Amino acid sequence: MHLVESGGGLVQPGGSLRLSCAASGFTFSTYAMTWIRQPPGKGLEWVSTIMADGVDPSYAPSVKGRFASSRDNAKNTLYLQMNSLKIEDTGKYYCAKSGDWNSKGQGTQVTVSS
Repeated sequence: MHLVESGGGLVQPGGSLRLSCAASGFTFSTYAMTWIRQPPGKGLEWVSTIMADGVDPSYAPSVKGRFASSRDNAKNTLYLQMNSLKIEDTGKYYCAKSGDWNSKGQGTQVTVSS
């Protein structure tokens, strides 16, 4: 299996980014998927999980109301829309199969700075 994250970058506080995760090598439409992140100097932390059918994603309290997960099973792609970004959202963002963080891709860097 292969997961490739993209869409990161440098953004000012209050800005927005949309991350994508392209999946291949497994039946994407049958798996719940997770976004995780690693802030500088810290460990991995859970951001969001979306079920296989895309209904009712769940979010970490720190991002709830600002981030939105979605997926397009026809395109084998997962998305994370990030709005009202804060400096503390800075980190490397990964997608992974839910419950298997070792399946994560190479990640995409998000830097929120003025």
